Amino acid sequence: MAEHIRNPVEWVVDQASAAGHTVGETGRLVADGGASVAIPVVRRISTAELWTAVRAGIDDFAAFRTDVVLIALIYPVIGLLLANWTFGNGFLPLLFPLASGFALIGPVAAIGLYEMSRRREQGRAVSWMDAFGVVASPRFPAILLLGLLLMAIMVAWLGAAQEIYLLTLGPEQPASVSAFVSDVFTTQAGWAMIVVGFAVGFLFAVLVLAISVISFPLLLDRDVGLPTAVLTSVRAVLINPWPMAVWGFGVAVSLALASLPFFIGLVIVLPVLGHATWHLYRELVL
Repeated sequence: MAEHIRNPVEWVVDQASAAGHTVGETGRLVADGGASVAIPVVRRISTAELWTAVRAGIDDFAAFRTDVVLIALIYPVIGLLLANWTFGNGFLPLLFPLASGFALIGPVAAIGLYEMSRRREQGRAVSWMDAFGVVASPRFPAILLLGLLLMAIMVAWLGAAQEIYLLTLGPEQPASVSAFVSDVFTTQAGWAMIVVGFAVGFLFAVLVLAISVISFPLLLDRDVGLPTAVLTSVRAVLINPWPMAVWGFGVAVSLALASLPFFIGLVIVLPVLGHATWHLYRELVL
């Protein structure tokens, strides 16, 4: 008998039904979803495994190129809309914090890419629609909660960046882009803003790296709760401080460079990093 091919409406209905089923399981999955399974074992790795993960990520990107580019086009669009918002509403000092904020919410933005890599690893056919299959995951409530946490951290970072500006170059808004750039690089207050801003931003980045570097892939892959996923991610960072520092620095620099000009580079960089993160998780967790 020929296999019935679902149309997009049927697919959406199926996904919504599966997602609805997870609502009743939210409390168990968020709090103690991993109670019945062993706590994941974290391996010690070297920087060599980082490059292995990156190469595997590039291989996944090559396999899914058309699909992931279509998905990733949304990121430069969002970046440009946010940049336009900062210019149009007198928030020019927040332009760089917003751009760097991609590193804070990157794990959320890449969740569909982890799913695509997971399915390819299983030998299943994969299309761009499968990136949205995460909503049918029984751990979706925990994934959603962790995503909201990272969004809250980004908002906190933007608030901190605004306060740093007010205490250094503020409170007046810059008259123009050129005037702002001149104030930043030619005044003592501007350099103070750079130093303090980078120091505070580094703390936010370390926090996000620790709690989320492998949390999302782990939630997709195993029947664990949110606390177990976050604690396993923190353990991975503590056990592998140097490789994780290299990874975090590489991710931050890659996303920063991909944001210039006009966030276009995110179309390639973010999918590669997303797929590579899945393979990093495979290197780290037994």
